[in-house]
Amino acid sequence: MVVLTDPALDLISLIRSPKPAACFSGVPIVDLSKPDAAARLVEACKEFGFFKVTNHGIPVELMRRLEAEAVKFFSLPPVEKEKSGPAKPLGYGNKRIGANGDMGWVEYLLFAVTSKPLSYTPMDFLREPSACSFRSALKEYLSAVRKLASQVLELMAQGLEIEPRDVISKLVTSEASDGIFRLNHYPPCPVLRGSNYSLTGFGEHTDPQVISVLRSNNSTGLQISLKDGSWVSVPPDEESFFINVGDSLQVLTNGRFRSVRHRVVANGMESRVSMIYFFGPPFAEKIAPLPQLMGEREQSLYKEFTWDEYKKAAYKSRLADNRLGLFEK
Repeated sequence: MVVLTDPALDLISLIRSPKPAACFSGVPIVDLSKPDAAARLVEACKEFGFFKVTNHGIPVELMRRLEAEAVKFFSLPPVEKEKSGPAKPLGYGNKRIGANGDMGWVEYLLFAVTSKPLSYTPMDFLREPSACSFRSALKEYLSAVRKLASQVLELMAQGLEIEPRDVISKLVTSEASDGIFRLNHYPPCPVLRGSNYSLTGFGEHTDPQVISVLRSNNSTGLQISLKDGSWVSVPPDEESFFINVGDSLQVLTNGRFRSVRHRVVANGMESRVSMIYFFGPPFAEKIAPLPQLMGEREQSLYKEFTWDEYKKAAYKSRLADNRLGLFEK
């Protein structure tokens, strides 16, 4: 039996920890320098809705710079961090995820990101002269990952054999596109050491957007759900990026691609820092299967909706809810 001495922990679910050897060896790896990248990427999106990209061209030093700046912020006294919160939904948040009762062993910074010109939500701490290096690393990182997302989405179009090649990427890189950037910190939890349990860091969910691009330090914790509903742990790799297919891309491909259900568990031993850039379309954009993909008599599996309508529905739901279920025919 695990006795939790912190009252805040009583609100966060416990998950039985996987065995150390339970890391999933089947995560698809897409080497962006190889000629078969487009085909491998499409195969991964259909089977898992999730894959790792290597040879992406983004310097590891840039990733580590932003991670170091995030660690500095999360190491501040609570009273200093809370000046940038509470998250509604943007800003600094701690344990409370959204407004509908979801809780996790996580603290985070959440930014809105615009593409043209590249800018992000201002926060009090970023206005300080001492935050110059944070601002610099953040802007450089966002710009680099935006280019990576465009490359990945154009490879998807190539692999699906549809034209134009930017038919998907232009949805998330236009002036009106709705981007979100999240810095997550999952602190150690000493009370769990020696037990067979982990805390829910970020509960199971799918991402509403088109894709999300994730990078984390070398700490474990990310898990994905396979087609049979089983959960597997993703081996960490701080030099690579992981791509999640989101709900919007599942609809755009009329179910050919699978929006991956995933979660993060906090094992109490390590500090995990992750950086996720969520790429959404403009609010007025209609989300419907791409005509270039549809067969002659193929019917849409979904009712047509705008990104604004879907995002509002997502914000009213719990993390684990099947949001797309509301829009299925």
